[in-house]
Amino acid sequence: MATHAQIAANLLRNAATFFRDLGSENAELHEQMEINARTYDAVANMVEKTPLDEMVLSGEATDA
Repeated sequence: MATHAQIAANLLRNAATFFRDLGSENAELHEQMEINARTYDAVANMVEKTPLDEMVLSGEATDA
C-alpha cells in the first residue's frame, strides 16, 4: 500500500512530466516549463526523503 507521501511524490512527478511535454511543444514556453518541472521534481524528492521537514519561504521569519 502506498503512503500519502509516495502518492504525492508520484503526482508531483507526473506534473513535471506534463510541464516538460508542454514545453517541448511550445518553444516560447520551454524555459519556464522546464523551471516548473525541475521545481516539481525537487519537491517530489523532498516529500519522499524528508516528508516532515519544513521549508522557510521567502519573507517568512525563522526561529533561529
